[in-house]
Amino acid sequence: MISKQVTKNMKTEKLVKIALWLSLITILYNVIEGMLSIAFGINDETLTLLGFGVDSFVEVISGIGILHMILRMQKAGIDNIGTRDKFERQALKITGIAFYLLTLGLVTGVVLQVLNKTVPETTLAGIIISSISIITMFILMKAKMNIGKKLNSDAIIADARCTKTCFYLSFILLFSSVLYEIVGIMWFDTLGSIGIAWFAFKEGKEAFEKSNSASLSCHCCND
Repeated sequence: MISKQVTKNMKTEKLVKIALWLSLITILYNVIEGMLSIAFGINDETLTLLGFGVDSFVEVISGIGILHMILRMQKAGIDNIGTRDKFERQALKITGIAFYLLTLGLVTGVVLQVLNKTVPETTLAGIIISSISIITMFILMKAKMNIGKKLNSDAIIADARCTKTCFYLSFILLFSSVLYEIVGIMWFDTLGSIGIAWFAFKEGKEAFEKSNSASLSCHCCND
């Protein structure tokens, strides 16, 4: 009996450690993705790619909150983590504010883009970055969902759903970038920006709702 409990505890510790590494990889990837997207977005005057890059950095803030939660799991045990602590709630509020600012910035950018008739030089970088992101986010999403189910952790499953939102955003960037590269019409970049702005507003709203909730779940999306 004791041997079985020890084996179970060792298995749980291993799974939580994997969840920790997945969280760290997510944060690191979003930092790199954000830097590249913003750099190319500014250089190529692609509003959709720029917004996608800023969104990646906002996701880093959220990811730090998730990382903090997993570290608490390691210390206190997964069964003893049932509520958010002050750090996680504050991270969610900061995330919510950042998403609202991103929404405002994108809407303002869209208006200026239409008034000035600014067109991207190219959206090739958006195609490459979004394609890599789709593959990466899919792998991370599946891995997090698998670990969450094995640990019976609603919080880790919710984090997998957060990654699913990033997966969807990558498709918005890909479609708008491909269509612009083929047709060369400004509106495709504009519509992509509006799509990301809508997701950002939705995520900002849910972040504030979750910051006032005692339960551990993701601010990004639910099935």
